[in-house]
Amino acid sequence: METKQEKVNMSKALSSDSASYRCSACHGDEDWGPNHPIRGRAKSRSLSASPALASTKEFRRTRSLHGPCPVTTFGPKACVLQNPQTIMHIQDPASQRLTWNKSPKSVLVIKKIRDASLLQPFKELCVYLMEENNMIVYVEKKVLEDPAIVSDDNFGPVKKKFCTFREDYDDISNQIDFIICLGGDGTLLYASSLFQGSVPPVMAFHLGSLGFLTPFNFENFQSQVTQVIQGNAAVVLRSRLKVRVVKELRGKKMAVPNGISENGVLAADLDAEVGKQVMQYQVLNEVVIDRGPSSYLSNVDVYLDGHLITTVQGDGVIVSTPTGSTAYAAAAGASMIHPNVPAIMITPICPHSLSFRPIVVPAGVELKIMLSPEARNTVWVSFDGRRRQEIRHGDSISITTSCYPLPSICVRDPVSDWFESLAQCLHWNVRKKQAHFTEEEEEEGEEEEEVEEEEGEG
Repeated sequence: METKQEKVNMSKALSSDSASYRCSACHGDEDWGPNHPIRGRAKSRSLSASPALASTKEFRRTRSLHGPCPVTTFGPKACVLQNPQTIMHIQDPASQRLTWNKSPKSVLVIKKIRDASLLQPFKELCVYLMEENNMIVYVEKKVLEDPAIVSDDNFGPVKKKFCTFREDYDDISNQIDFIICLGGDGTLLYASSLFQGSVPPVMAFHLGSLGFLTPFNFENFQSQVTQVIQGNAAVVLRSRLKVRVVKELRGKKMAVPNGISENGVLAADLDAEVGKQVMQYQVLNEVVIDRGPSSYLSNVDVYLDGHLITTVQGDGVIVSTPTGSTAYAAAAGASMIHPNVPAIMITPICPHSLSFRPIVVPAGVELKIMLSPEARNTVWVSFDGRRRQEIRHGDSISITTSCYPLPSICVRDPVSDWFESLAQCLHWNVRKKQAHFTEEEEEEGEEEEEVEEEEGEG
């Protein structure tokens, strides 16, 4: 029990410190006093409260990803223990704006392969970037091997200025300032796979079939590209999954799929002493574990932070980001989550259970998926629809939220663009409007209600 004098002394200490406790991000125009409790965010700025009011007199900036940052002091004596390993913080989506430390000089143009309708937009964009903005343009080598581009003599002088690369052979992660995608959602997923560490800002033009992740129209590309180069654009930070696949070596030499670690170094580590093969991937949409060609149910154990939470018996399971919640997960019955929500979604595929519903877990947890000891067959795993490989007994898949999100440039802002995509691409909540009553119908309805009331009283 505290004495009255101790309470008075504590109140005075809080009052003296709180009186000068000022939000530095609000340009000093808002004070936090004992009669003005710290709650939520201030003026759409991302702030993190200090552990205790009496210990410091200024806010600390946080490395933020999503939504308004919560206050971490609770009452006069309680606070959250500071965790130096925290990788996810929250930021107001409206405050996520693109800025350049230096003017961008290099751009990677990703074009959908074998699509003749994209050749003219591709040429116009590259000419504009090189001749009007004097930029260095990178393209994948196989893009320039298209017969329509090879045979175009007018495009020859521009083609000689390209810098080319080959996927899985050339590392361009430190040479690209921003990315422009021409095509559908697959081009954005491909861009993500090229950068297994920090990802440059991505501007995606809708020239494909669905276009949920590609908000820009190509008609007025010049003005839109100019705005991005000038740093006048909003961005949505799409969280990615860091996936680590560990396989046991089984006698003969195995083919090693190309995985790249977060620092861009090939991560197909073969440790002969331990007998493990390790691969790492950065995934934008989802990790899909399915039963493959087998006719049996898949049977996999799902662990969360080391604890077994469930065993999936069905066609498989999808572990997705909020961005991936509108892809395969949505088709499997999951909810759609805005990209700014820090979460990981676990969705079963055709589970043999009436009560197995999709769940959402916090972004910071680590999931581990393995074949159950009772499993009759192996399973297969793919990452954003690529790198498909078999998982056997003794192998494991570890999944957590990556600290390298993909910054996707918005047409307007993260919220407006997302609902626009829901409406235009998925026709979310499209329904024929209910007709209003005519005056005669309203009168009839009122008469029926009066009759029912009289019968009830009788």
